[in-house]
Order: sequence, then C-alpha cells, then structure tokens
Amino acid sequence: MALDEVKITRAIVESYLESFLKCTDVDVALVGAGPANLVAAKRLAEADVRVVLFEKRLSVGGGLWGGGMMFPRIVVQKEACRILDEYSIWYREFEEGYYVADSIEVVAKLTAGAIDAGAELINLVTVEDVMIREGDRIVGLVINWTAAEMAGIHVDPLAIRARVVIDGTGHDAAVCRVVQKKIPGAIVGESGVIGEKPMWAELGEKIVVDATREVYPGLIVAGMAATTVAAGPRMGPIFGGMLLSGEKAASIALEKLAQSVE
Repeated sequence: MALDEVKITRAIVESYLESFLKCTDVDVALVGAGPANLVAAKRLAEADVRVVLFEKRLSVGGGLWGGGMMFPRIVVQKEACRILDEYSIWYREFEEGYYVADSIEVVAKLTAGAIDAGAELINLVTVEDVMIREGDRIVGLVINWTAAEMAGIHVDPLAIRARVVIDGTGHDAAVCRVVQKKIPGAIVGESGVIGEKPMWAELGEKIVVDATREVYPGLIVAGMAATTVAAGPRMGPIFGGMLLSGEKAASIALEKLAQSVE
C-alpha cells in the first residue's frame, strides 16, 4: 500500500475537528484530568451526559504518575477500594486499612474507563477564562492552546458552552481563581479561595470529599481544587479521597442538570 503524507494529515485534522466541534456545546465541561475528574467524567458519560474534559498538559492523570516522591505507588484506604475494583485495578493490603496500587496502572485504567464510557478528553488546552450570563452564572469556558500560553504570545481564545463546569485543576483551583478575580464581589465557596494548608493526611482525606460541592452558580469543585478552596490540608500520595470526590462531583452535576430541566 502506497502512503500519502497529505492523506495522513487530512485524516488527523478532519477527525480531530469533527470531535472538537461536538465539544463546543456540552452538558458538563471538566477542567483538569486528574483522578477526581477522570472518575467524574466516567460517571457522567455513563449517565448519557455529554462530557468533555480539558487537560492543559500533554499527559493526563495529574499527580498520579509520580506516586510518592517518584516511587510509582499510591495508597488507597478501604472506603475507596470499591472504585479500584470497578476499574479492575490490582492492589494489595499493606497493613490493615492501607492498600497499595501501581500509580501508572491507576492512570491508565481511569483514563480508559472515562474514554470507554464516552467522555471526550482533550489535552494541551488551557482554560483561561469562563463565560457568564445573567447573575454572573458560569455557562461555559474560554480556551486556548497551552503552547500559546507557554510562548507568551497573544492569540485570541475560543469558547465552549457548558451547563455545568467542574474545576478539578488540583492545587491551583484555576477556574475558581479566575471567577474570584474577574467577577466583582464573587465569593467562591464559603469564604473565597483561601489556599491549602500543610499536610495532614487523615483530615485532608475527609475534607476533600466534604468540600466537593457547587461553590459558585454553575461551578463545582473536585479533588485538590476543593481542598484549596476550603483551606483544607494536603494529604500526599493517598488517593482514596480523590476518587470519592470525583464520584461525588458527578452526582452533584447530575442533580444540577436535572434541576435545570425541571
């Protein structure tokens, strides 16, 4: 078979644009492809929700890849092991209540789970702003290529519409900070984006789930972004709370979508 370089180019560009255009008007847009949002994306897609997940980096998975200090292992507590089971992720009990999993396998299977469920994942795209309507409600995202941001060149962005947005951008809580900075008088969460506290794994794992909620009209926060907004402590390479946070974020999003139809 003879290969034509132009046909290869057209195959890539045309197929990408076709899928990208479908993502310009969705039910839920998730920002940051870390563990919480990967779980949330799968849950939402399984509920026949139109879902797109934007990741600014080349790779998805957030902080999972490096495990703890570049040892590719993570710890998950018993309460979240059922989620590992759902994805057929292998783990073993280290001591009572402490379960160890391969961080690379976790990334791979969480990602495959979201894609297989029907979620669209788009990497190398940065969310630089939000769209608002009456009452300053969040109704979408303003996006640009990460490469343009890194190069420091001015390129006007594009926009996508979403009925619900989930900020899963980790320690940065990037979408929440944009809302707090650019909407006069906006209070994200109970007291605004305060920032995370130093490490306390036990309390951090509890707060990351408790703090997963709608923090501004149209905006839900999940994972470490929830911790950052709620001024909770970081928890390090234990990820059960992240998985449970994603599950909760999806449940809240489904409730919000149902309410908007009523």
